[in-house]
Amino acid sequence: MWNELLVAIALVFVIEGILPFVNPKGMRRAWATLAEMDDRSLRSTSLISMGVGVLLLYLVR
Repeated sequence: MWNELLVAIALVFVIEGILPFVNPKGMRRAWATLAEMDDRSLRSTSLISMGVGVLLLYLVR
């Protein structure tokens, strides 16, 4: 179990590092857009993202 958790965390680091490496300007624009969003929209977007992640995990496992 711990091995899978560490693999998942490592993959998160790799995947999150791809966009700033490939397109740093685009990443800055994305962060600026996120900073301008109101709390409710940001929470809704995050909830949808988490739901998609859980659904994907269910389908894969």
